[in-house]
Amino acid sequence: MNVRVLRIELKRSVAPWAGAVVLTSALAFMYLIDGAHWRGATAWTAQWTPLALWTRGLLFYLWPLAVGLGALQGMRDHRSKMSELLTTTSRPAWHRAATGAGTTAITLASAFALLVLQGAVQVLAGTGYTHLGWLPISLVGALFLVAGTVLGMGAGRALPSALTPPALAMGAIVFTALMHMSLGRTQTTTETGIAITEPNRISLLSPTVEEVRDVLLTLSASVHVGQTIWLLGMAATGFALLVAATPRARLIALTPVLAGLAIALLVLPSDSRRIYVVDEAAAELVCDGPVCVTKTHQARLADLAGPGKEALRLLRGALGSQAPVSVRENTAVLPEGSTPQWSRETVLFDFDDDIIAAAEGEELTRALIAKGMVPGCTPVGWSGTGEAAAQSIAAGWVLGDLKPLDGALYSSSDQLADARPLWKKLKALPRAEQLSRINAMRAAALSCKGDTYDALNGGAYR
Repeated sequence: MNVRVLRIELKRSVAPWAGAVVLTSALAFMYLIDGAHWRGATAWTAQWTPLALWTRGLLFYLWPLAVGLGALQGMRDHRSKMSELLTTTSRPAWHRAATGAGTTAITLASAFALLVLQGAVQVLAGTGYTHLGWLPISLVGALFLVAGTVLGMGAGRALPSALTPPALAMGAIVFTALMHMSLGRTQTTTETGIAITEPNRISLLSPTVEEVRDVLLTLSASVHVGQTIWLLGMAATGFALLVAATPRARLIALTPVLAGLAIALLVLPSDSRRIYVVDEAAAELVCDGPVCVTKTHQARLADLAGPGKEALRLLRGALGSQAPVSVRENTAVLPEGSTPQWSRETVLFDFDDDIIAAAEGEELTRALIAKGMVPGCTPVGWSGTGEAAAQSIAAGWVLGDLKPLDGALYSSSDQLADARPLWKKLKALPRAEQLSRINAMRAAALSCKGDTYDALNGGAYR
């Protein structure tokens, strides 16, 4: 297809409007809605993999839109009452189909590419870690739009009714919703007895992805391969429907999508832990002495190294041989709802932790000390912590003064109101007894099997 043909096809098809609708609605969603895609280390403009995953998430409604617009394009010959005339020309049916499908597919893929490019410019300006591991996520996303619109075009030509485009779009929405609400979810129970649902291989037939909860998580290679097979079958069926002239040919045209579905289900991972996996390259540690961050956040190491080393020095002076010896960004990605796992030798932190994200300089040192003493036992994926007061007491005991932690869930006044009575009681004790209770509190906090206030009270619940 040369440039002249492409220009003519753009003038007489819905392709330009489809591309404009996809691009403008996606940008409006990303910029006008204040959601999780703007917050923390997983913001869509913070790192490459979150960029790819957040833009893939928009396919929840962009893909049904592409299917419906494709159906509208597929009905063009029927609306113009030219179907019989075109069959008498010497031009092959597949050639006409390729021209229309190719134009629409190129337009939608270009719109999605512009959306990704818009975020990529901001990511490139703000991150120190550049890689291509995110690219397959976006390429498969573009392929979803292409396959969806070609399938819609084929269905629109095979069923030329005014109800076909809205029916297909609504069907695509229902399909996508079911994949992420019931059919594509498997209910499991965590080790603490909390019932949760996880995506299964059926959910991977849908174009969208889970909400980004960790900057180190990415889709596995088997997911990309399986989805590509499924989409190639979908596109082949759509194209076959575009050129099919008889009911039997239309029935045979369903073979590619069914074969693609069967093969894809064999390739897609059955274990939910193999769907979203840790990007090992991104999780590789970059260190300045005992202070380490992942390669993803290597640009933040300079600001963290000084406060991290100071926190270790102060902890060593307060706890002696029981003190941690390193500060490291937490690279363990646990299932949602599970209990966090902490280390006695290492202060583990996350840049998305509220008390870390909001801290700089001396406040960052205080926050790291608090994480080393009382890291928090809120189940993974849950918001909030009831240990802000205990963290304030622990950090205050090391530093010698009680101050609230900035960025914590509870306000400064609430933290101090909860912490001050226990702080006064603790400081009234001999130093040896203070250390004993602090060690007991830290043991309970690190194991997530005891109550920190109970330990500070000497065994009596406050």
